[in-house]
Amino acid sequence: MINYNPKEWFTFIFRVHKSDTVRQLMPMIVSLSIYVALVAFLEIEVFKLSENSHLKNITILHGMLGFVISLLLVFRTNTAYERWWEGRKLWGSLTNTSRNLAMKINAVLPKDDELNRTFFREHIVEYAFALKRHLRGHQRDSEVFQSNVIIDHELHKPNHIAALMYTRLNDLYNQKIISGTQLLFLNEEFRAFTDICGACERIKNTPIPFSYSVFIKKFIFFYVMSLPFGYVFSLGYIAVPIVVFVFYVLASLELIAEEIENPFGVDDNDLPLTMMSKNIQKHVGEIL
Repeated sequence: MINYNPKEWFTFIFRVHKSDTVRQLMPMIVSLSIYVALVAFLEIEVFKLSENSHLKNITILHGMLGFVISLLLVFRTNTAYERWWEGRKLWGSLTNTSRNLAMKINAVLPKDDELNRTFFREHIVEYAFALKRHLRGHQRDSEVFQSNVIIDHELHKPNHIAALMYTRLNDLYNQKIISGTQLLFLNEEFRAFTDICGACERIKNTPIPFSYSVFIKKFIFFYVMSLPFGYVFSLGYIAVPIVVFVFYVLASLELIAEEIENPFGVDDNDLPLTMMSKNIQKHVGEIL
């Protein structure tokens, strides 16, 4: 995730970041420029269409459809941002749940029970890292601990880690180290782990409907490709940068929505899951 100062206007305007949509759209911008220049050349130099040509009135269609495409892109962008923000809230909940569980474990376990303290410290932290890897499609052993948390690659790692902690908690109850009330006291945090994991999987595994995404792309394409036929009459060759700019604005909104609709990836504007996992590791380590 990119950290920035929102007050630095001139930095934003004149700096081209690798995640800037201009870089991604450059091949299309060059191709579109050539296309618009060719249409302008044919209309002005070859066919020499007069001001009375019916093609001039095609701008009426663009005026009517401009409102429709604006509504579609606003809905598309808002939907993608809602998914991004929900993902951020879920990982904020994971951070708080991990802290609360660590504080409760610290309160109910004897101070000299280093074995169980180490177990929960490592597994609470590993749950966050395992969930990060699960959402990003990475399958490997612990990136935090050397040998204590090794999990079969075929298993659902977050669920398996939560199950191990549940089992250890039940063993503590059977050994009379914690009471039944304390067992229920701790259950809410363990349940929250699974709820958060399920909600994250819902965001990741439910993309924007295919037909909706395809329709917007086709709409933008045909809308922009028809622009030069009408605007060449009033703008001449100046229609080239004008049409390219319209395309840049519309296509950029679609690209931004595509990037943030899955907030758990590794794009520049996705959530910093590694940093948040390390924060959980730091805070749980301080408590336990």
